[in-house]
Amino acid sequence: MSCNGCRVLRKGCSEDCMLRDCLTWIQNPQAQANATVFVTKFFGRATLLSFLSSVLPNQRPAMFQSLMYEAVGRTINPVNGAVGMLCTGKWQFCQLGVEQVLSGSGGALTPLPDLHESSEKGSSSGGDHQQQVMMEETQSSRLMSQSERCHQAKKQRMETQSEESEESSTLGSRTETTDDCVYVYANSQTHQRKQQQQLLTLFL
Repeated sequence: MSCNGCRVLRKGCSEDCMLRDCLTWIQNPQAQANATVFVTKFFGRATLLSFLSSVLPNQRPAMFQSLMYEAVGRTINPVNGAVGMLCTGKWQFCQLGVEQVLSGSGGALTPLPDLHESSEKGSSSGGDHQQQVMMEETQSSRLMSQSERCHQAKKQRMETQSEESEESSTLGSRTETTDDCVYVYANSQTHQRKQQQQLLTLFL
């Protein structure tokens, strides 16, 4: 006997049917058919079967449920989908949409104006925030470059001052040494003159 998914899709069903296991979390047979029709219209029959065949058999019910919530979320909020509704605290609208799909009124789902406007405001505010972050990063990089230049200039000044102090200390030591040598030489010359005068006095 065909499962409810294959029955509404008018395709052959077998014992290893992928849709049969995917619909076990839905209790009502008519709700299973409504969910299959809605997800198939949104993603396409081939895409749905491709998604289901890409995971393990025990993961296919969760995959089908995830695709259904995503289809409802994109129908209600085309910009951000189910994830955007979850992040903005509007998840109850997505749950209500799923209940409408299961009840057979999924065709009445339309984008909600307030969610559309909030998504646009969020995107614009997000762009402004990104622009502000970029401006702050640019300003911080400029400040860092200026501080680096000031640090380098200060370092160069300190190196120049240290070199000048070393040169002045070297010149001072050289001058002191030269003065000492001149003083010693003058004293020796004076001492020699005194000795010569004493010798001349003795001889005379």
